[in-house]
Amino acid sequence: MPKHFNIPRAYRSDFIGEIKRRRASADTRKEDLSPTAIDLGPVCFHMARFFGFCYGVENAIEIAYRALEDNPGKRIFLLSEMIHNPHVNSDLLSRGVSFLQTAHGEQLIPFSELRSDDVIIVPAFGTTREIFEKLESLGINPQSYNATCPFVEKVWKRGRQLAQQGYTIVIHGKHTHEETRATFSQIRIDGPSVVVRDKAEAELLARYVRGELPDEQFFVDFAGRSSPGFRVPDDLRRLGVVNQTTMLAEETHEISQLMREAVVARFGVDAIEQHFADTRDTLCYATSENQRSMRALLESPADLAIVVGGYNSSNTSHLVELCEGKVPVFYVKDADEIHSREEIQHLDLHKGVVTTKSWLPQKDKVHILVSAGASCPDAMVEAVLSRVASLFPQSRPLQDGSRLAAAV
Repeated sequence: MPKHFNIPRAYRSDFIGEIKRRRASADTRKEDLSPTAIDLGPVCFHMARFFGFCYGVENAIEIAYRALEDNPGKRIFLLSEMIHNPHVNSDLLSRGVSFLQTAHGEQLIPFSELRSDDVIIVPAFGTTREIFEKLESLGINPQSYNATCPFVEKVWKRGRQLAQQGYTIVIHGKHTHEETRATFSQIRIDGPSVVVRDKAEAELLARYVRGELPDEQFFVDFAGRSSPGFRVPDDLRRLGVVNQTTMLAEETHEISQLMREAVVARFGVDAIEQHFADTRDTLCYATSENQRSMRALLESPADLAIVVGGYNSSNTSHLVELCEGKVPVFYVKDADEIHSREEIQHLDLHKGVVTTKSWLPQKDKVHILVSAGASCPDAMVEAVLSRVASLFPQSRPLQDGSRLAAAV
């Protein structure tokens, strides 16, 4: 039976929650990725089968708010952003929580100012071994409110096991992202590791595996992204691929295939079991589900797509990437970005935050695809739906129970 977390009421939506419950009840094996249609008359929303808070995010939020309840009057610190959602982080700040670091690791409050009775919350992304050890040296137990996602910890465990067996770990991730920094730190003590951001960087690494490029150039191409003491070509003889859990699962698979093919080219197919580890079991189920749901959602004819989530959310940006070139997509952090029928503010992944005019087509019926990142509360998704629906004067109420019954 799935675990139910104690999430603040402000983040929940009865409307969205009911849709999710009905879909889950009708599809216990999670095989039906078809979207949910919410037809309000002049506008019809097509909701992704899976979207919004994942297990790791709900777990982290429950732990963070429990830390507040358990420790009245104490100083409470977050190592960095709890999750990549500005509203959740702002709410924690408003309740007296302070951030020790930015999302990029820049120190806001020196560790030297901490006291042994301070409360430290480790965010969902986890943190480095060095920071765990630093907190312990100050007499602070970082495990008391450790909100590291269990699926991130699974990647760490598998990566460390393989490193101890003599494999070099290829980490598919953004090397400046908190989670990748943590994974790199957790693994590199046990063996060599290298970070690749995308397929292009993986293809470059594959050339070193095959011995096509001079060894010394590796330290230029992967400066700051390979573990100390990395040896080329020796540390490229046995490989295993893991990922930052919010990356495109399909791209991780492609990178894994590239590494496998490079190993085969160097050592032959008969030696593959000695030189390449199967790590498919480390992929995050929630990231995969949300991305597969987006692909299924894109099969629905639509005029545009709206994706809701924090602008620094990696998993949300990948949902947007899946839409690009297929349908006009608007990446908004909340309902306030939707100004009117004529104007919307949104994040363009290539240009930054922009304002687009005449974003809603002038049609009798508009079809809109909707999804949200894993750190986006259901309440924010409902607010976006309500805001868009309000732009259509003849629209039926979103909360109309008969429409909900028809929708699911």
